[in-house]
Amino acid sequence: MIFTVVFIYMYRQDPGNTPYKYFTGMASTVYEKYAPYSFKVIKEKAKELGQDFTTRQYIVQIFLFGGVAAAIAFLYFYSLLWAIAYAIAAIAFIPYISFLRYKRIYNEFIFEEIQIYCTNVIMEFNTSQSFVKSLEGVRESGILEEPILGDVSTMIDMSYANGTIDEALKFMTDKYPYYMVKNMHQLFLQITNEGAKDSGESLENMMQDIDMLVEGVYRDKMDRAAFYKKFVIYGLALYLLVMMMQLLLGQAAYIKMINEWYIQIVLHAVILINSYFLLDGTRFYNQDVDAE
Repeated sequence: MIFTVVFIYMYRQDPGNTPYKYFTGMASTVYEKYAPYSFKVIKEKAKELGQDFTTRQYIVQIFLFGGVAAAIAFLYFYSLLWAIAYAIAAIAFIPYISFLRYKRIYNEFIFEEIQIYCTNVIMEFNTSQSFVKSLEGVRESGILEEPILGDVSTMIDMSYANGTIDEALKFMTDKYPYYMVKNMHQLFLQITNEGAKDSGESLENMMQDIDMLVEGVYRDKMDRAAFYKKFVIYGLALYLLVMMMQLLLGQAAYIKMINEWYIQIVLHAVILINSYFLLDGTRFYNQDVDAE
């Protein structure tokens, strides 16, 4: 009833637009005002990659989260008030879950760009025998995208300004602390400073190491995705253990039992612990996907 009253009031405030356009416009305004910069950046990159959710998908997500949370809460407490409260709480976590998903997509994109950067710099070096010329060749090839492309340009400018590649390598290694970046830069630093004559074999071994590393990361990605699906199913099944309790006690005895305040606290604790279990698993699945 409250939602209906608010909906009618908002519509009458701006009758020239449809309620759908009004609410989406209001949500967009709030997002632009309060969303953190990092969230905007990774969301924009997800949109460029074609992996952003549509408005319809977000609406489905809202109804799904709210509906499941309301059903679980009502099954536990047989209270419409608690069903609404848990539905609102579940919907409130959608932006955070979306942020985790966008962060995973962005990290996967950065990892792919780093892979391209490393392999192509090595291939360019085999031709030019100069690290800076290799960077210039990779930059001009058009295979890199922002932000890696801008960082490569920064490395080139730093190398020419300082007369050495040391600071440029440190800049890139500190910003992208991947093993492949660290090892490749260390090898190039050794070749440049010590004047290694036969670097072909070392670079070839480095390319093989990168290929093996990337293969392991993508295999881990598929394993994590398969495990996460099972994890979510298991987490949702934990909520339904209360049904077993109702079957053992009988619905009438269960309803009488939940009138006790300490039983209510226990049931709330069960829901909160299960929810934290699911949320923490989701956070773990979406973070450190670029870890090597």
